[in-house]
Amino acid sequence: CFASAIIAVFLGDYLGRRQMIMLGLVLMAIGKVVQASSFSYGQLVAGRFIAGFGNGFNTAAVPAWQAESTRAHRRGTMLMVSSGACIAFGVALAYWITFAFAWLAPSSASWRVATAFQIVPAMLAFIMILFLPESPRWLILTGREEGALTVLSALSDTTLEDEEVRQEFLQIKDAILEMARGGFSSAFSMNEYRFLHRTILAFMLQVMQQWTGINIFTQYLALMFNTQTGYTPWVARLLAGCSATELFLASFVTVIGIDRFWGRRALSMFGAVGMSISLIILTVMSYVDNSSTHIVMVVFIFVYNTFFAIGWQGMSWLWAVELTPLAIRGPTNALSTAGNWLSNFIVVLIAPIAFHHIGYRTYIIFAVINAAIVPIIYLFYVSQDHDFLLPRQILTNC
Repeated sequence: CFASAIIAVFLGDYLGRRQMIMLGLVLMAIGKVVQASSFSYGQLVAGRFIAGFGNGFNTAAVPAWQAESTRAHRRGTMLMVSSGACIAFGVALAYWITFAFAWLAPSSASWRVATAFQIVPAMLAFIMILFLPESPRWLILTGREEGALTVLSALSDTTLEDEEVRQEFLQIKDAILEMARGGFSSAFSMNEYRFLHRTILAFMLQVMQQWTGINIFTQYLALMFNTQTGYTPWVARLLAGCSATELFLASFVTVIGIDRFWGRRALSMFGAVGMSISLIILTVMSYVDNSSTHIVMVVFIFVYNTFFAIGWQGMSWLWAVELTPLAIRGPTNALSTAGNWLSNFIVVLIAPIAFHHIGYRTYIIFAVINAAIVPIIYLFYVSQDHDFLLPRQILTNC
């Protein structure tokens, strides 16, 4: 995922958002076929690599495509549905599929069917994308103005001659003509739009999302319930499915309120504070380690998921896109996505090692990181974050 997100830096603006996603879905499906048919460890790893390569393309292109096809006042809600609720739904579905097919063990069907099932949503998405329009901003950027005008009129459910559509087209074109001088190198330049600062801010959002520690819970949830709280494998898998479902349901809090009641900055700090407190309680309960504290640990794993869903589940994807203007959106979004996957890899790699060697103290590491995220957001991320292109005077103070 990390490697393909880096490659997307160079391919994103050439292929366009739509073709990049279609390529990613095909690679994912091929990878799942290889994995589901594996009869050796090497084949399984190869399939995993191919699928991950496709997933990196998808995660680099999807947020940019959605942001560029959605009006500013609805962008928050849209990306909270896709990068928030839909991803959480996928996690929950994965845990329930695992729970269902685990009953087939020791037969290999217990993991083959679950792995092969992932081809279904990939192919459904591929078919759906065939009927969806390309980003109008990318079309204008590449000189396909008639196509962009057609897409804008379709998105507004009106005709090509509609005055509002024409005005929107001209506004987008003016902005693109002003900023189309950029490219990959521009993402690291310090011009009047402060591209370098925007790139760093977007990259760090994705890094911070992973360093909240969420993938300790989403990757190892059933194992943690089994080894740390002493529940049987059956109960542990059941609790994991319930916890992932709760993550999905909690994500709708942000879907409803992101554009109506709360800003990006406030929600991010709220989520980090809640996760830090939850991790502190998990540390104490894990240290005491008895049957009563095990129940409290289960409760606060659910609470931790709630705060993550509200503050960070889709926030880093949305905010990273909003911080970057079109001229550098492709490379910056790909770089920030690469940062997300690299941080994901580090967290998932070190978590079992840390729990093995320092036990409950592992929670302290991520409690401190979440606490540190709060002043970082407060000091370096502006509060006027609903704007697609932030005013120059605000960026000067950023």
